[in-house]
Amino acid sequence: MVEATEVFFSVTKLFQSKDTGLRRMVYLIIKELSPGSDEVIIVTSSLMKDMNSKIDMYRANAIRVLCRIIDGTLLTQIERYLKQAIVDKNPVVSSAALVSGLHMLKSNPEIVKRWSNEVQEAVQSRAALVQFHALALLHQIRQNDRLAVSKLVGSLTKGAVRSPLAQCLLIRYTSQIIRDMGNHSQSGERPFYDFLESCLRHKAEMVILEAARAITELDGVSSRELTPAITVLQLFLSSPKPVLRFSAVRTLNKVAMTHPMAVTNCNIDMESLISDQNRSIATLAITTLLKTGNESSVERLMKQITNFMSDIADEFKIVVVEAIRSLCVKFPLKYRSLMNFLSNILREEGGFEYKRAIVDSIVTIIRDIPDAKENGLLHLCEFIEDCEFTYLSTQILHFLGIEGPNTSDPSKYIRYIYNRVHLENATVRAAAVCTLAKFGFMVEALKPRITVLLKRCIYDSDDEVRDRATLFLSILGNDDGLVETDNDSREFLFGSLEAPLVNMETSLKNYEPSEEAFDVDSVPKEVKSQPLAEKKAKGKKPTGLGAPPPAPVSGFDAYERLLSSIPEFATFGKLFKSSSPVELTEAETEYSVNVVKHIFGSHVVFQYNCTNTVPEQLLERVNVIVDASEAEEFSELSSKPLNSLPYDSPGQAFVAFEKPEGVPAVGKFSNTLTFVVKEVDPNTGEAEEDGVEDEYQLEDLEIVPADYMVNVGVSNFRNAWENMDPENELVDEYGLGPRESLGEAVKAVTDVLGMQSCEGTETVASNARSHTSLLSGLYIGNVKVLVKAQFGMDNRKEIAMKLAVRADDQSVSEAIHAIVSGG
Repeated sequence: MVEATEVFFSVTKLFQSKDTGLRRMVYLIIKELSPGSDEVIIVTSSLMKDMNSKIDMYRANAIRVLCRIIDGTLLTQIERYLKQAIVDKNPVVSSAALVSGLHMLKSNPEIVKRWSNEVQEAVQSRAALVQFHALALLHQIRQNDRLAVSKLVGSLTKGAVRSPLAQCLLIRYTSQIIRDMGNHSQSGERPFYDFLESCLRHKAEMVILEAARAITELDGVSSRELTPAITVLQLFLSSPKPVLRFSAVRTLNKVAMTHPMAVTNCNIDMESLISDQNRSIATLAITTLLKTGNESSVERLMKQITNFMSDIADEFKIVVVEAIRSLCVKFPLKYRSLMNFLSNILREEGGFEYKRAIVDSIVTIIRDIPDAKENGLLHLCEFIEDCEFTYLSTQILHFLGIEGPNTSDPSKYIRYIYNRVHLENATVRAAAVCTLAKFGFMVEALKPRITVLLKRCIYDSDDEVRDRATLFLSILGNDDGLVETDNDSREFLFGSLEAPLVNMETSLKNYEPSEEAFDVDSVPKEVKSQPLAEKKAKGKKPTGLGAPPPAPVSGFDAYERLLSSIPEFATFGKLFKSSSPVELTEAETEYSVNVVKHIFGSHVVFQYNCTNTVPEQLLERVNVIVDASEAEEFSELSSKPLNSLPYDSPGQAFVAFEKPEGVPAVGKFSNTLTFVVKEVDPNTGEAEEDGVEDEYQLEDLEIVPADYMVNVGVSNFRNAWENMDPENELVDEYGLGPRESLGEAVKAVTDVLGMQSCEGTETVASNARSHTSLLSGLYIGNVKVLVKAQFGMDNRKEIAMKLAVRADDQSVSEAIHAIVSGG
């Protein structure tokens, strides 16, 4: 710190230098050193003098440095100069002021928002960078006023933007508005789509690519809307510029995930890119072809892939492996050639993520294609013979313990497993002991041999391995034949945690040792889903200059803490489930309201998250009046209004209802937002004393059966199913009517029940005529539920479903069937 201060004072002496290059270094050093409040005063006068200099380079740099180092008090003194700089004729000075405004918007938003008129004028500038920076700043100023943003975009889409960079920003803002407004307007046409399509004919390549990408990422995009974008991208595939080829093939690769048929016209052009010198382009081309190709082209594509796999980095190899995994699910008859390819590359050199991707792909193939099981397990056994990654070895051993005992000849895997006990580290040895025990328990003929092997393990050097061997010997040596003991052993060896492992870990870390023991039932059962890369691609939010403000933190733990801190709700008991937020207002309204449904045993609490998007208004005594006339089983207990709701400061209002204990009551609720609105002076920020009472009609809200189900997964569905009492199983058949695809029917049933798909069964091949979906969940009252849903489609696209339900309580099995028949 002392050295930095000495450097700072020495550098300030160089303000007397006339050397342009040296002066630029002075500005850079001062900005990077970020002097304290006492030191800033020393250079402020020099910088303010330079800000009014006749040399434009000094002016631009002085503005950038001043805005970085001064606080809000000094900022008001130079605000007039900054406003003048924004509309300066010199584009370097103007851009410097605009970029400084973007930085200061985070720390002094009220001051920057007063520059709107000057920034609006700069948007009309002929200088490309000035227009780009001005548009970015103007959008940031107005981003919380959706109507103002819509008007800004509407005016600029008529042709006022000349800068290609600004045009790209405008396309991003337009895409965001389209997402906020919903898929289509009342006339059936997508708003602003014509503007995006017109950008495909722009003379700048970056604008064309941005427009094509925006069109392909539209929610629910149709084939007709995709066609012009695909046509443009196809032309770029044969461009001499590598960056254009890469951008085009990457965009087409993303489109192929959701609309593979739309990309098939580009297959010939992409096949020529397989031999491209840029291996990134070649990788994207081959993975796109894997997604869009037909069954007859699989063999040819696999030969081409083999030729260049050794030339690309691991990150691109992972992309290829994931594409092959999807291809195998799509064309199950080709599993042999695909499995052989995966087993060959598994033996080659590679990093952990690459090897894990291959193992995951083989596991997926084994689970989805029964014929591939034995061959795939042998490939995995051969891999762990020479595997350097402990995590992968333990995961494969665990998987072997689940699937191996159910094969035609389980004994052939024992050698590979027992080798791990002699040749690996303690973690892998412990996993191998568990796997051996599972074979011994499930395969009666192998029990004596397994017992001998486990007895050898009790002399292991590691205490964890010895303890496990002793425990499993005790289980295997239990010959009293009691069914109850047998079921307990099965549950211990093959059962899964009732709560997600991440939630269990978090709860254990938060537990403070006391006289009260840790309660496993207190661990949240809600599955905290991790978004996949492909999910991120769809409907992706803009980043950087176009990024929206961060959303408030939410989650089951946060909700539980919030509700328990409110005295009115503290006596409701343990929270069972919190829903995802449900929007109750349109995208462009002046007040934004969404609701979270909190489900308790005999109560329901509605949490209304309110945001005021009108800068000139302050809302007080904000409350939601709920009409429950269409929800007869619910009676309102209490409400907790919001005292004050300033502009752009989210707040919560609550309404609590009582319902019958443990009963999945449903109903519809009408909502009206009531408040007192007070005008706010834009200059002083103070609200008027007198206000006007007003109300705002919100959308209706429904409590549905899925609100009483927590989507909890199980690691091994088959064992969990077998451990459930068959006496509680109920089976029935249903006609689901005509559907576009089996996938649509699977999603509809999963959504109605609110359950978690297991073992990847949520994925349905596009050409499938039958499918089995495995679902699990926790019903209100903490009752475990498992569902097997078998779907079939006839030539008229009529869907039939056979539904088998097992639960810890037979009445819950009946309730699940009632939900399906009523939904």
